Amino acid sequence: MSVDVTTVKRVAKLARLAVTEEEAQQMMGELNGILGFVEQLSEVNVDGVEPMTSVTPMAMKKRADVVTDGDLAARIVANAPLTDNHFFQVPKVVE
Repeated sequence: MSVDVTTVKRVAKLARLAVTEEEAQQMMGELNGILGFVEQLSEVNVDGVEPMTSVTPMAMKKRADVVTDGDLAARIVANAPLTDNHFFQVPKVVE
């Protein structure tokens, strides 16, 4: 895949960037270089390679799944005009 000057100008317009003709020519070369590198990466055989989250194997830090702030249902609905078992009650609006 290659990019032409028209595509560079269109992308620049969508990104709301003002580019001159010279800048568009330079960007075209840079973008074509990037896309060429991406095409090279697609040729690499990655069958059987597991995705990594880090270059060194490590376990993710996880916190205990415990309630640290809760049991506030009564305080939350305290100012509501209508409640039922710690739930807000609202008038029916759809028939």
